[in-house]
Amino acid sequence: VQLEESGGGLVQAGGSLRLSCSVSGDVSSINTMGWYRQSPGGERELIASTISTGSTYYAESVKGRFTISRDNAKNMFFLQMNNLKPEDTAVYYCAADNRRIVVTTTLLDYWGQGTQVTVTS
Repeated sequence: VQLEESGGGLVQAGGSLRLSCSVSGDVSSINTMGWYRQSPGGERELIASTISTGSTYYAESVKGRFTISRDNAKNMFFLQMNNLKPEDTAVYYCAADNRRIVVTTTLLDYWGQGTQVTVTS
């Protein structure tokens, strides 16, 4: 399974961005998709995930502002980010796993290369 992110960039506070993750390979085996981010000097944190049952998870820091979605027909999933804040500045990674991951501390198996999101005040 290979993943590739796109859609990062520079945006002013209050603005929006949509990140995309294209999934290739054995896509039918994927049950969990997620988005992580890592700011300079910080740890990589899970901010949103969705599993094949339809359930979703959001970190408190992004709840109500970010939305994870998927397009199975296109083998893609997305992270819509609204009302962005300077503290959202980070490298964002999409990730996927064959397992149904409900424990948010379990790292997913497959990763993209990351895309930079910078939010200016």
